[in-house]
Amino acid sequence: MNETVPQPGNKRRKVLGTLALTFAVLGAAWLLLSHFVLALRERTDDAYVAGNQVVISSQLPGTVTEVRVRNTALVEAGQVLVRLDPTDTATALARAEAALAQSVRQVRQQVALAGQYDATIRQRRLELAHAETDVSRRAPLLADQAIAGEELRHAREAVELARVALEQAQRQAAAAHALIDGVSVQDNPLVLESKAHYRDAWIAARRNAIVAPVRGYVGQRSVQLGQRIAPGQPLMAVIPLDDLWIDANFKENQIRNLRLGQSVSIRSDLYGSEATYHGKVLGLSAGTGGAFSLLPAQNASGNWIKVVQRIPVKVSLDPAELAQRPLRIGLSMTVTVDTHERGGTVLASVPELAPHPSTDVYANDLAKANTVADAIIAKHSGLAR
Repeated sequence: MNETVPQPGNKRRKVLGTLALTFAVLGAAWLLLSHFVLALRERTDDAYVAGNQVVISSQLPGTVTEVRVRNTALVEAGQVLVRLDPTDTATALARAEAALAQSVRQVRQQVALAGQYDATIRQRRLELAHAETDVSRRAPLLADQAIAGEELRHAREAVELARVALEQAQRQAAAAHALIDGVSVQDNPLVLESKAHYRDAWIAARRNAIVAPVRGYVGQRSVQLGQRIAPGQPLMAVIPLDDLWIDANFKENQIRNLRLGQSVSIRSDLYGSEATYHGKVLGLSAGTGGAFSLLPAQNASGNWIKVVQRIPVKVSLDPAELAQRPLRIGLSMTVTVDTHERGGTVLASVPELAPHPSTDVYANDLAKANTVADAIIAKHSGLAR
């Protein structure tokens, strides 16, 4: 029986052929992957979570008498965070209330004075009419030499004096009416000015309580009990963690195919591969990060070295995914943009009309101040009973 003995050369050729085929398949797969997948993606790990940091400060100077929150605490919009000593503002409010009441009473006095001058005008007119009647009665008697000429002359002087007195009363009445005509006591300029000062004092007294303008978590708290603070001085920050986004920094040669609205997958170093966030490209920065730095680079020198610049790209986060797995500002992220759809624009073509962060915790202060001021005006103008 004859047995076929494998030749070493044939076995080597089979192994080499298998390896060559394997590398060829892997190379083809890599080319296909690169062309159809990797070439349609842009990835960066130079990305970080960003969000609004609402700086809390006072609108007036004062001494801190109460600090009601700590770092990491959750606060609601309108919740009192810090209270200031109310002594100064309470005194100013009392002065403003007295000044408003005095203004109302002064206007009422001016109205009464104008009425008094009106009555004086009527009196002067009667006096003038009486003097003119006296002259007309005496003039015929002088022709008959029934009275002396001196007596008629005195009667005519009385007419002139009555006329001057009437003119004086009319001017006094005009001056009094100039301050009150055309408006009620409540709308008088003097009252309105005092009302404005009272509103300022009332609002300042209310703002001894520093409130949170939005819902969020307290961070960077630096205010301490007994501290004397100035208007605008940062006391703490409130960070709404339900409104975050990603600032992804792509190299300048990566943004060629980036478009607004492209889909983005995001992974965080915090959760690792167990969580993937999804979002959209919201916008590309109008300049590189270096152009907006505190000290922009000046490259007009003889030892210039080219450095690849990076463009910040703003990426949205899905609110539902963010609520399920909360993030923090500043966390590192890995961002991958699917650039398959390239029909969009690079720059926004219309102004953004979407809702922006806002607060209404101060909206009612002016209305309440007006209500209280109107009550004071009514009380001192005789309207309140």
